[in-house]
Amino acid sequence: MVASGFIVIGSGPAGLTAAETFRRAHPRIPVRILTSDAALPYAKPPLSKAYLCGRDPQLDLHNPEWFVQNGIELHRGITVDHIDLRNREVVTAAGRRYGYWHLVLASGAKPVPLAVPGGEAALSLRSFADAVVLRMAAKNSESAVVVGGGLIGCEAASCLAARGVATTLVAPEPVPVLRRFGLDAGERVAKMLSDSGVRFAGGARVTAVDDSGVILGGGARVEAELVVSATGVRPDSSLAAAASLDIEGGRVVTDERMHTSAPNVYAAGDVALAYNVTAGRRIPSEHWRDATEQGRIAGSTAAGYHAAWADVPEFSCVIGKYELTYRGWGTGYDDSALVEGRDGFTVTYRCGAEVVGVLTATANPGA
Repeated sequence: MVASGFIVIGSGPAGLTAAETFRRAHPRIPVRILTSDAALPYAKPPLSKAYLCGRDPQLDLHNPEWFVQNGIELHRGITVDHIDLRNREVVTAAGRRYGYWHLVLASGAKPVPLAVPGGEAALSLRSFADAVVLRMAAKNSESAVVVGGGLIGCEAASCLAARGVATTLVAPEPVPVLRRFGLDAGERVAKMLSDSGVRFAGGARVTAVDDSGVILGGGARVEAELVVSATGVRPDSSLAAAASLDIEGGRVVTDERMHTSAPNVYAAGDVALAYNVTAGRRIPSEHWRDATEQGRIAGSTAAGYHAAWADVPEFSCVIGKYELTYRGWGTGYDDSALVEGRDGFTVTYRCGAEVVGVLTATANPGA
């Protein structure tokens, strides 16, 4: 077994930032990142935006030399079998054991499969490998169906349409992003999609996928050469659950410093349900910025410094010529108020008298 040190499971924003933060504080303690991803750590937000739209944004966060220069071991394509809490070891599927003094679980989330006959043929968009396959498929397709009316589905559909692919977005809700942002915002997002060349088929469920497209409830068919599943993600908390860590709603429960229920074990990013000091409760982290901040806090805590999660979550997405930015808790609201602007709109969400979120849509004239 190799010398014990600081171990991170996962190479996304939470895991990479945790490793960077700990390394800056402790230049001599071994730092290792174990990831199932075969690629170098990369930025995920551009995958459903610029990259899928056909542009080539900078995705790599660090080159191989950076890891060598900073003394961080990056083990790619590694499957972790289990965590041995008693002996403080991470055990891979190949049987190799890595001892840890501190361990950060940053295993992220996995796409929810399209659970219908033929659903396995649908492409997803979660990893760089997914994006490469999808972009190549889009280049060779004249028509597409995107299943799922959330933000990723909307971004993917607008990008496919921008590339000249006749695209239909299918969702069970009457408007896109209904569950997250409500009817008023959803109606305007539907208009954005329409303006981008996307046909929105709301109130419809896909019941099967075949070689010629998808079949909807009631037997209607939408023909497509390409089918994309954007039906959500599920936290990848299986390692934590097998180690009997506290889990709630499929996420690993942590305090504001990212401590889990096990000593010297932390969780950050999509897999974590962390206590936010400002909110006064635990809330899920679902986006890049939050995951990065939680990774910084986990690395700082493990390094012996005081840090606590207090930031208000924030994220953005791009649909056609519009950029949508949301800042808030994202855990429900009682009512909302929409204000139209010259180049977009703003929706304010409240629980009682408290503002719990603000969604802003702004047109980019150059888009």
